[in-house]
Amino acid sequence: MTATRSSRLPLALACGGSFLAFLDVTITNLAAPSIAADFDIGTASLSWVVTLYTVLFAALLAPAGRLADVLGRGRLFALGALAFTIASAAAAAAPTYGVLLGARAVQGAGAALLIPASLAFVLADTPPARRQAAIGLWSASAALAAAAGPALGGVLVDALDWRALFCINLPLGAWMAWQGLTLPAAKAGGRLPDVLGGALATAAVGLLVLGVTEGDGWGWGDPATLAALAGALVAAAGALARAARHPSPAVEIGLWRSRTYAAANGVSLLFGAGLYASLLLGVLFLVQAWDLSALEAGFAMTPGAVAAAAVGLTIGGLQRRPSPRALAVIGALTIAAVFAALALWLPEQEHVLTVWVPTGSALGVGVGAVSVGVSTAAALSVAPQRFAAATGLNIAARQVGGALGVAVLAVMLDGRTPADGIDPFLDVYWFMAAVSLAAATVALRLAPRPAPVAGIAGARLETDAAKA
Repeated sequence: MTATRSSRLPLALACGGSFLAFLDVTITNLAAPSIAADFDIGTASLSWVVTLYTVLFAALLAPAGRLADVLGRGRLFALGALAFTIASAAAAAAPTYGVLLGARAVQGAGAALLIPASLAFVLADTPPARRQAAIGLWSASAALAAAAGPALGGVLVDALDWRALFCINLPLGAWMAWQGLTLPAAKAGGRLPDVLGGALATAAVGLLVLGVTEGDGWGWGDPATLAALAGALVAAAGALARAARHPSPAVEIGLWRSRTYAAANGVSLLFGAGLYASLLLGVLFLVQAWDLSALEAGFAMTPGAVAAAAVGLTIGGLQRRPSPRALAVIGALTIAAVFAALALWLPEQEHVLTVWVPTGSALGVGVGAVSVGVSTAAALSVAPQRFAAATGLNIAARQVGGALGVAVLAVMLDGRTPADGIDPFLDVYWFMAAVSLAAATVALRLAPRPAPVAGIAGARLETDAAKA
């Protein structure tokens, strides 16, 4: 392996891992109407195609960050890519809805292993002066996945079948697994993360989403709903209690002692709730309300995703970049304004070019700004030794928010009929506007120019170097 290839391969793998993990968030939305028709399921059941992936993705990201530090990022990356690829093949061949959900869960677990290891590839060997640019490129890869997902998904569903969406993961996933194993073994050591704590965290997220998603159908006072929500609280309390005293916690709550890092996690949670709900809502609205085909819906969603990718790439290439706080606040306010505008003025008749494309493009600008801003703020507010763990926990917050956002969408749209018109969709847009405005408020607590803390003793973090 040449020196040039050796220096470029980790960055290529990092971007590839980010692209693949987030592609399956956006591209799968285009399959939603076809999957619902094939398996004869409603919106609440259909939402699990998205939420089961995000629940496992979210719950395992935090301990996966520690695993990257302990086992070595190359090994963890290869394992995640292999699991993701095998699960993609199983999803493509799924004979029943239950098998499809099981494959989506394994995909989510594989993605959770990919992400912390992928960013650790870059940050561990990137000079401090270039870290922000590296983070921007890594974040832009996720935005590029969002840009490619709608159009690619629309083409595949329209020309072939929803199963083809999972087949396209196979060559890239196999290549990444092989290349990950060829990298020199990084120095690894330390204790494995707390298995019981990780299981409790997974149960907490899963039970919370289950209770919210099925509560309307079961009844909010039904014993099953109450048991799911109560179980989520008990599991969360247990996970936090173990994290506070375990020498190698699954969730490093000590990272939250950094004010900027804690705020970045809050922004990610709220941003994810609005973003993931909007991705699924857009497809459902275009297909069900405006009666577009999957192909037409995919291309209608593309301008916004392209705008998000363009913003990420542009910011990453600037010599003098806006502060992470400015990016997050302005981006979240832009998103909230777009959602509110759609809730007020979205017409019942199809107006793709005059309404959907302009508002979608504006939404993409906001999404790109928040994505880069919050990722940069989170990563640069901790010491280099904790990059993988910090990144995993921050993205986990976004995935938890995304799972909850989709769960709320499922509750608000389940049972909708054509006679209801577009009012149920507009209600969801108001919900997304509210959580985006809350994200902008929390983003005000980010430090203007976060700098890595001087060091970490165990789970202890020193105060941010830069204060707002």
